[in-house]
Amino acid sequence: MTEGNFVDYVKMHVSSGKGGQGSAHLHREKYVEKGGPDGGDGGRGGHVIVRGKDNLWTLLHLKYQRHIKAGHGEHGSSGRSTGAEGEDVYIDVPLGTVVRDTETQEVIFEITENDEEKILLEGGMGGRGNWHFKSSTNQTPRYAQPGIPAQEKDITLELKILADVGLVGFPNAGKSTLLSVVTAAKPKIADYEFTTLKPNLGIVKYRNFQTFVIADIPGIIEGAAEGRGLGHRFLRHIERNSTLLFLIPADSKDIKEQYDILLNELKKYNPELLDKERLVAITKSDMLDEELKAEMKKELDKQFKGIPYLFISSVAQQGLAELKDKLWKMLQVEH
Repeated sequence: MTEGNFVDYVKMHVSSGKGGQGSAHLHREKYVEKGGPDGGDGGRGGHVIVRGKDNLWTLLHLKYQRHIKAGHGEHGSSGRSTGAEGEDVYIDVPLGTVVRDTETQEVIFEITENDEEKILLEGGMGGRGNWHFKSSTNQTPRYAQPGIPAQEKDITLELKILADVGLVGFPNAGKSTLLSVVTAAKPKIADYEFTTLKPNLGIVKYRNFQTFVIADIPGIIEGAAEGRGLGHRFLRHIERNSTLLFLIPADSKDIKEQYDILLNELKKYNPELLDKERLVAITKSDMLDEELKAEMKKELDKQFKGIPYLFISSVAQQGLAELKDKLWKMLQVEH
């Protein structure tokens, strides 16, 4: 998927259908001078329903649908005939989509399973026909109920990517390069910050036809939790990943300091992110000779106590098999 086709944020106005009006018809036949009430009920208005689809990866198809309306219920008619129901409308979304009330920013619900359906707005009930109101004291009621009005709401759809592994790192840490090498994804790669402006997804083929999904997300910078740089738009995508892969270049001035800054931004945004499995990959390590690598290992062993790390080079294809093995093992652990 090209970067421009990835849409993860859409605002729209939705309306359910109004209920049809009940009929106040009185029965009339050639030889029945005063027939009783036989007005039918109005039909229910259409619902607005959000439905999950696992073959969708983006909200692009909804980008230009600013208004969505369900059908209105039809009026009741004679012979106690109920009006037809208004047509329901379905909004198909990728798994991991959160639906918010635009005005209050409150989360209404989220869709995480294929073919999961949730009613966003219920259609108005149809009004009851006059035959419901017949009584011993009122044999010919000449009134019926109107249908219940439609509901309207401004909503925001936000996509939080459902991937197994989320790549975390500063801009230009080599995330897009790694993704292009270990998966079939073709992200934009260049030697400047914020090459990746939208998340890229790639499927990693593992042994015995097993696969897992990696998401390359826009680079984090200090202050991202407060919304600097690409800020919250980036951070919400790693909430769904079960494992976080931190990428830090081998030529960084202080590898542990970079890791701590990244971790701190995640903590400020959502402390629960720190509960996820973590793995640190020292990228661009083809520029290190064995002696320098050995020295760095001594230092990193002290600094990264209990946190697994490894050296990789996407360009030179070094350490990638070990990286896949490690990630696969981490993904098999039940959280």
